Amino acid sequence: MAILTTTREHTTAATTLRPTAAMPTPSQTARKIRLLLAYKHALLRQGLRLLLAAQQDIEVLGEAADGREAVEKALELKPDVMLVDMALPGSGALEPVRTITRRLEHCRVLVLTAAANEEEVVRILQSGAAGCVLKDGDARELAMAVQAVSQGGSYLSPAISQRVIGDYIRLVKRREARGSADALSPREREVLQLIAEGKGNQEIANRLCLSVKTVEAHKAHIMRKLGLRNRTELIKYALRQGLIELEPDQEALL
Repeated sequence: MAILTTTREHTTAATTLRPTAAMPTPSQTARKIRLLLAYKHALLRQGLRLLLAAQQDIEVLGEAADGREAVEKALELKPDVMLVDMALPGSGALEPVRTITRRLEHCRVLVLTAAANEEEVVRILQSGAAGCVLKDGDARELAMAVQAVSQGGSYLSPAISQRVIGDYIRLVKRREARGSADALSPREREVLQLIAEGKGNQEIANRLCLSVKTVEAHKAHIMRKLGLRNRTELIKYALRQGLIELEPDQEALL
């Protein structure tokens, strides 16, 4: 109280000595990520909300239980990031994602899925989503995914990335195999088909009106072009290419 009854000079001096409020740190001033949650099951949705709200840089704006509500709330609240359950009731997740990403260009969408192969991941990303997270991931991964897409990036769970890469490698191998088959002449493909069906050289010769020697020559050319060594490998190749199908007891003989 005494400091308030001093002269103006003293009062001014005292005022300059008054401690100033602490300046906010960058983390305190940084804008939080505004997130909207769309999840099928109420109990799990509430658990996800608590988990996300516990993150210092995430603000959960609201929840939606189906696709229609997800679109309505997204257009109303205009979140930075939307977390969407792949199994959302109604039209599923992808149609709402398309609508939201088309009408809210700034909104980044993460899809939660129980499992995802290459085909499903492609459909998710084509819908406009910025990423895909497996439901069996942990809280740290989910927070990291939200942060990544909020900054303009994309995110795929490591397990999804491995599956997609594995599917891609298998696809490339199938294309390479088809490319090898394309190197065969039409007559060689006919001979390969008949060999795969179990026909002998004489039967193939009769079917195609060729000599046995010509059939054998064709077979040698086919094996050289495809890098195969014997009749069994020819049949296995034909199986992989879908030229024939064998019963389980027949496959055991190969």
